[in-house]
Amino acid sequence: MLGLTAILVFITTFLAAGLAVLIGWFALHRVRANELAEDVSEHLLDESPSPGLLKNDTLSTISPWAKLLERSDFIKVMRRHLAQAGLTWSVGRVTLLMLLSASVALAIAMRFDIIPGLIAILVAGAVGALPYLYILRRRAKRFRKFEENFPDALDSLARALRAGHPFAAGMEIVAEESEQPVAAEMRQAAADGNFGTSWDQALANLAERVPLLEVNMFVSAVQMQTRSGGKLNEVLSGLAENMREAIALKGEVRALAAHGKLTGVVLTVLPIAIAVVMTLVNPSFMAVLFNHPYGKYLIAAAMACLVLAHFIIRRIVDIKV
Repeated sequence: MLGLTAILVFITTFLAAGLAVLIGWFALHRVRANELAEDVSEHLLDESPSPGLLKNDTLSTISPWAKLLERSDFIKVMRRHLAQAGLTWSVGRVTLLMLLSASVALAIAMRFDIIPGLIAILVAGAVGALPYLYILRRRAKRFRKFEENFPDALDSLARALRAGHPFAAGMEIVAEESEQPVAAEMRQAAADGNFGTSWDQALANLAERVPLLEVNMFVSAVQMQTRSGGKLNEVLSGLAENMREAIALKGEVRALAAHGKLTGVVLTVLPIAIAVVMTLVNPSFMAVLFNHPYGKYLIAAAMACLVLAHFIIRRIVDIKV
């Protein structure tokens, strides 16, 4: 028994050290990226890097792990989400971070007798999914910022076309004048259209990189204008105005739904807070639940119900416009 405990402690320490190294690498990489962006913005007055001619498709620097990742279809989705989130992390490091996080969480959860084995596995899976959830959160935040700045970019493009500039030059002007992340995506689309790719394909790639309704409307309007003709600047001005109204409506709905989300958080935290207070005030009262053979299963079921209820409430108040 002592030997098994020593082995478990060694494995937990090793995994924790590996997790700390990965977290430190990500933090250092992010600091260096921010410093590089500041230097570029000071010298070039533009914080977005120009798109490269060569793409780096390496999944991981560890060859066996890269070959294993290539067999999974989910890796393509993760790579696309990393690009859409504006992160330069490799898929191999993210997956290793997820595995290390889950392993450390499982090793820690197995040390507590009050946690059943199935619940420990679920906790490990939830902890392992945290890096990917962070990527999805960054992706949603970047899309929201893109959605807010996109109408101004369309107005700039409409003014450029009204002044007599061709569409390609207008896209470059928008890339220079717009804010991030609109500038980076517009610059990528302009580079695709100016270096051999047709504009229809370049705009289709833009819609694939930024899967928003507003971008699809912009791409459809430009493609229809190239086929049938018409005043594209007036169409873009009308689109920008409609997008601003839609953004204002979404802001009002988000403000109204914030009360429901806060209610869900309070209802989720309140039972846990009451249990902690009762344990501190009258430990013998809660000791019956902890010491009973079925107590840990009741606690695990209560925690699962709280988490499930929280996500159900968020789903109810998440109104799509």
